Order: sequence, then structure tokens, then C-alpha cells
Amino acid sequence: MHNDSSRAESSCSGNQSFKKWPNLDQVAPGLDPKVNINPRAIQKSVEVLSNKKVGSYHHMVFSVGEMALHAKPGNFVAIAVGGESSAMVLRRAFAIYRASDRGNFGGTIELVVAAHGSGSRWLSERAIHDRVDMVGPLGTSFGIPTEPVSALLVGGGYGSAPLFGLAEVLKQRGCRVDIVLGASNANKIYAPLEGKRSVNTMTLTTEDGGAGVKGRVTDVLPQLIEKHKTEIIYSCGPMAMLEAVDEIAQRSQVIHQCAVEESMACGIGVCMTCVIPLKDEAGSIRMQRSCIEGPVVDGSKVIWGSNRKIPPGTWGSSS
Repeated sequence: MHNDSSRAESSCSGNQSFKKWPNLDQVAPGLDPKVNINPRAIQKSVEVLSNKKVGSYHHMVFSVGEMALHAKPGNFVAIAVGGESSAMVLRRAFAIYRASDRGNFGGTIELVVAAHGSGSRWLSERAIHDRVDMVGPLGTSFGIPTEPVSALLVGGGYGSAPLFGLAEVLKQRGCRVDIVLGASNANKIYAPLEGKRSVNTMTLTTEDGGAGVKGRVTDVLPQLIEKHKTEIIYSCGPMAMLEAVDEIAQRSQVIHQCAVEESMACGIGVCMTCVIPLKDEAGSIRMQRSCIEGPVVDGSKVIWGSNRKIPPGTWGSSS
């Protein structure tokens, strides 16, 4: 869904109001219960071109052909894991790190995989020339300013991976791009060397102080917003981090788009396991699917976990 018009002012608590939205295209869709699976999505058997261990993660490259043509920052893919005889019947969702429709192998999609569970571990063990069944691109994408603005990207753990592809697109638009990455320790920060070329500044935070600033990404956000005159924040990572980032964004009157991290059992809007409560323009609350109406959403519209009290009669809830 595209929206090339600027949004005047969006109210927040009290009489406070946000700054004007930058003109955005590729913006996340509104709260429309009729929204369906990404119309550009296809299902395809794809080949593993590369699988390299990077810190705590696996950087994997797949030959996907025309699938790469329509992949945008914020989209994800759903992969069948375990092989044909596996009891793992549900696909696993992975955010797209980078997509390219050029090169020697035609279209490629890159993923950063954290081997946390049986499904992601199986994928991380695939060898070059192995094939996997992939559906994509899925979900909404980050809104891209139509004019140069100052953007701040915030990533937690392997959640930082999709932000580097976003940074490249933003730089092509002439934007200033600053990025802050955080994790519990240095080994869990995904910050490839080539990614540094796409940003003006990179700030690292670790909870154990092993790299960069000791603390969390939210400890440095207020100073960075003020220093770089940030106009829009993009974030990706654990839900608790996204909530904390959104609180700072609203307090600083800065627009915030985030890629929510919910378990997506099907990736195509059927199972309803990834629903989250979002406010619409009228202030009504609706339960929306992270894989269809998301994963990229307006952070100010999310009813975050610490305040998640769903009123009776909310659209899409069981109450």
C-alpha cells in the first residue's frame, strides 16, 4: 500500500502534538480488516548460495529469482523447515536483511538467522546448493521519505539486520542516517563492516559494557535525537525494546515506525497467532495480524505490553 501524501498532525496524550510527518511512500497500510497477503508474494524452491557464521548468527544468501524484485525493507519471508519428513509443519518467519535483483545469480535475498529453536537451527545448518521452500516477500514495509530527512535507526540483537538494507535505501534518497545497535554482549550485535558505509554514525550499546556504551539503546536515544535533529525513527528488535523506543519517540515528538516481533506461525494471516492490538484513526482498538497489517506499524498506534488492557468488544478479540 502506498501513501505519498503528508500527514498534518497526529495527536498524542493531552494537548501535545507530533511534528508533521515526512512525506512517505511504501508506508505501512492502515487498519483495514480486508487487507490480505502481500500481492507480490510467491512460493518457490530456492537455492542456498552462501552460509557464513557471523558472531552469534548465520548470514545466509539464497537465489530467489523474481522474488527479489518486490522485496522492500521491512518485508519478511516464510520458510518450510525440517525437510519433507519433518514433524515441523509450520513455516518460520525471517526478516529480509537485503534483497538484490542484480548480480551473477539473478535475484538474491539475504537473511540473518539466529539458531534459537529447532526450525531456525535446521535452517542455519543448510549447506551451499541445498534447497528450501520459501514464500515471500510478505508483510508491510518501512515508509521511505520522498525528500531527505534525518533518520535514526534502532536495532536490538539480530533485529538490527533488516535495518542495513533500509539504511541503503534511505541514503539513496539523500537522507541523513544514524544507527544505534544494542545487545546483551558484543557477540550478539549484528553490525557488518559494509553496513557502516550506509550510515553517517553508528553507536553501539551492550549491557555488559563489552563494546560501545554500557547500557541499552534507550540510554543514548534522547541525546542522539537532539544532536542529529531526528525527524523519523525506525526500529526493529524485541517488543520490550520497541515499547521503550516508542515512549522516547512520543516524548520527543518524533515519528516512529517499528517492525514488531511476534510469533508468526503461518505468515499469511490464517492462524491469527500473531495478532496485536492497534488503535485506528478514530481511537478504536482492533486486533491486527502482524504478518498482514504488519510487521511494520506506526509505533504510536500499538497498545504495548505494559499497558495491554483490551476493552470488551474490541474488533478481532475473543472478549
